[in-house]
Amino acid sequence: MKRYVEELIIVVLQLIIFFVLPLFAGPTDMIGMVLMIVLATLLLSFILGVLSNDKVKYAYPIIVAIVFIPSVFIYYNESALVHSVWYLVVAYVGLLLGTVIKLTVKKLK
Repeated sequence: MKRYVEELIIVVLQLIIFFVLPLFAGPTDMIGMVLMIVLATLLLSFILGVLSNDKVKYAYPIIVAIVFIPSVFIYYNESALVHSVWYLVVAYVGLLLGTVIKLTVKKLK
């Protein structure tokens, strides 16, 4: 369990972003909030790619997409289910960017 502390912290932050942030958005703020959640997902997955050395980090994008699905039924309507695919793609892009930068920096040292 100690081995996955960084990954668990990032997943908890992602849960907070998905379930707490929409509480503070008004009905006209939804587009901006979705963009902010996408950027936060990109940033968290990038950080995970840089910090984590474990193979479990590659499951993070799938976890993000699955965790978003209950928030669709709580805050949005069924048409927002397609956003889970975007979160999957964004999380993979951030994770790959973070991993590539980590490997590049390690190679230069």
